[in-house]
Amino acid sequence: MPILLPRQFCPNASWRTRRGVLLLLVSFVLLRSRIITSPKEALARLKAVASRPRVSQEELVRALQQLYIKEPDGTQTLLIPREDGISMIPIRPTPSSLVSANVKYFPPAPATHRPNLDRTFLRQLQAILRIAIPTWRSKETAILLTHSFFLIFRTVLSVAVARLDGRIVRDLVSADGKGFMKGLGLWFALAIPSTYTNTMLRHFQAKLSLRLRTRLTRYTDDLYLSPAPDLRYHRVALEGGLEDVDQYITSDIAAFCDSLSSIYGNLLKPSLDLLLFTSQLSRTLGFRGTILLGVNYYLTAKILRAATPAFGRLAAVEAQLEGEYRAGMGRIDRESEEIAFYGGGLRERSILRRAYLRLISHINSIYKIRIAYEWTEDFVIKYLWSAAGYCLIAVPVLLTRRRDVGVQIGPPQHRSRVNDEVANRTETYISSRRLLLSLADAGGRVMYAYKDLLELAGLTTRLYTLLSTLHNLPPLPTNIDDHYVDRIELKHVDVGIPGTDALALTTPSWILVKDLSLVLREGEHLMITGSNGVGKTAVARVLAGLWASQGGGTVRRPAGRAGVFIVPQRAYMVTGTLLDQVIYPHAFPEFIESGKTEKDLMDILAAANLAYLPAREGGWSTRKEWRDVLSGGEKQRMGLARAFYHRPKFAILDECTSAVSSDVEGRMYEHAKSLGITLITISLRPSLMRYHTQLLTLAGDGTGKWTLSRIGSAEERMGIDREIITLENKLAEVEQWERRVQELNHMLSAQIQ
Repeated sequence: MPILLPRQFCPNASWRTRRGVLLLLVSFVLLRSRIITSPKEALARLKAVASRPRVSQEELVRALQQLYIKEPDGTQTLLIPREDGISMIPIRPTPSSLVSANVKYFPPAPATHRPNLDRTFLRQLQAILRIAIPTWRSKETAILLTHSFFLIFRTVLSVAVARLDGRIVRDLVSADGKGFMKGLGLWFALAIPSTYTNTMLRHFQAKLSLRLRTRLTRYTDDLYLSPAPDLRYHRVALEGGLEDVDQYITSDIAAFCDSLSSIYGNLLKPSLDLLLFTSQLSRTLGFRGTILLGVNYYLTAKILRAATPAFGRLAAVEAQLEGEYRAGMGRIDRESEEIAFYGGGLRERSILRRAYLRLISHINSIYKIRIAYEWTEDFVIKYLWSAAGYCLIAVPVLLTRRRDVGVQIGPPQHRSRVNDEVANRTETYISSRRLLLSLADAGGRVMYAYKDLLELAGLTTRLYTLLSTLHNLPPLPTNIDDHYVDRIELKHVDVGIPGTDALALTTPSWILVKDLSLVLREGEHLMITGSNGVGKTAVARVLAGLWASQGGGTVRRPAGRAGVFIVPQRAYMVTGTLLDQVIYPHAFPEFIESGKTEKDLMDILAAANLAYLPAREGGWSTRKEWRDVLSGGEKQRMGLARAFYHRPKFAILDECTSAVSSDVEGRMYEHAKSLGITLITISLRPSLMRYHTQLLTLAGDGTGKWTLSRIGSAEERMGIDREIITLENKLAEVEQWERRVQELNHMLSAQIQ
């Protein structure tokens, strides 16, 4: 790219003419593809839209139901319905080998670390960038290189505009009309690539931020929503000690990507400007002026560094408080009905208001801290640099030994040459002044970038904490053995709440049940009972593989949902159609692969006493907020319907029929047993004992003791016999009590008369 120089550096005027023509040619070459292809592309796009066949409503509903298509290579193609068609987006899951390879880059951050521009920040940023930009052949790299090209090109254009500005003023002072018109033509020629470059810079910065966010979000989602034996989404809060993960994955990743993409442009472009503008100014300022310019840089950096507060720490605290406020709003949305039953609106409002006031108080404190910093920053960048610029421009003028005022003496015909000293000096002043203004702007943005870097350090620490916690959660024991396909076995297992291991702070687990041992084969139905809080659900979590056993015991069970299926007390309703509620966690493609039909689903709903739902709600493809549509009993019966659909070998039923009537409950238990499902029921209802063969009773005295007995044993029959004798004795006294009731009624009627 040619650089426009003052006249003293141009040997003749013809070179300037050739230079202008060359600049116009370069501009046309840069934009020729857009100028030529844009109308054709627009016309082709309009024709494609006009000729595109519209998708029917049935096809849109079908695509919305299907969600994705499984490809032979293991990838999935998402189906996104739109008004004019269906978009197909390929999704490649993160390989487990890549996650394992990245563990070494995410060691737990020390608890004493505070966000700052140090080696820890660089190490954390490098680890995150390994995920955001995996290879040099990725699209992110191409966008980054293209963005860098436009950043450099804009700097070159800035130098050219500054030189051209000085030339136009020189020609105007020299009354050179022809040169002035040429300069004006070059000005408009430079306007085309300049405006295009500025637009593309904003475009590629936004595109880079979006690509980085997409890459990080997909990786984090795959890591967070990991299947067994990791189950990080279930364990990150309890075992990892990380709260408000939704804030990390949504807001923090977006803020990090926006900050990173903007800091790249705000740091690379000003730094390049400082180098190029300084090299250009050194030609006119001389050695002394260049030295003074370097001293100005040094003093400015020292002043602003001393006045800069800990923006990184402040940004991290602000993100944390934002997460707390957002979590409060989400809690009210999830528990709105329960809050309404209690009439707790005022109480929840006070809780939210307190969280919001904490956030606002922190933001106000940041604003107050910024007052002194921004005052110092504006004074140094705008006024001190401007004054220094005037002094630097005056150096070659005031300190030169020979001064020429450039006055033309005598009539024009008697002048041997034209004295353009004033015009040349004016050109030098205008060009240098323009470069100094751009230099001040570049220096200001570099100083502003320091503050942005501190905020980026805070966001980097937040995101690194999330990824480090997820990477360092150890997987649960698989507890799967090919020899244990028909039974569940526990040997000397201590059941307790897992300890917290967040940032190397270990909390010991709380043991609820000690030295539990049992063997449960197919057809031997187990009922677990005991008072509240003794660990019944904890035992179910260990059986299901959600918690690891404590104390070194072993747990063996069949693999997958076909082996053990859990129906919790609080039924979860997934976002989707009525069909999705029955087949969950299967998706529609897995439902098709299973070979089942809607008739089979109707039989399942009939067994759960829900056969009326498709007709009442408008069919299988109806999409509603099912947690609000279905009653408590219907949601619990839907949980049993899912167990009927999957037909596992063992089903753990954790108080999943507490809102269901006894007659319907009995029919569902009998149906589950007829399907060959071995039941493990957690309940306090004595009426459910008839459907089980073994009874595990947990003591509620805090000792962790337990007893395992067989329902229908000799002791139980003796107890039943004693209860029968007691009831028969009471029945024998019925006539005596009836006579006593008649006597009392007679006495009452006599008193009334």
